[in-house]
Amino acid sequence: MRTNRLLGVLVVLQGLILAGQWLGGPALVSTAQAQPDPNRDRHLMIEEIKTLNGKMDKLMSLLESGRLQVRTVSSDEKNDGARGR
Repeated sequence: MRTNRLLGVLVVLQGLILAGQWLGGPALVSTAQAQPDPNRDRHLMIEEIKTLNGKMDKLMSLLESGRLQVRTVSSDEKNDGARGR
């Protein structure tokens, strides 16, 4: 008897879901209304490029000055074997 009651409740709930989908019930989530702003996007892009140009100028001055030093680090043979595990 309890099983019949549970099956009846499930049938009623599925019927409500089907009716809601068929009748086109109210949407729970509204659609996004995005309006692109190309002028703002262009301004942000120009600012980022200016920042990048400043960083590149610093890098070029460092490379041209000859003060750049490159050092290599020798790895221990013990550590190389432990990394593979």
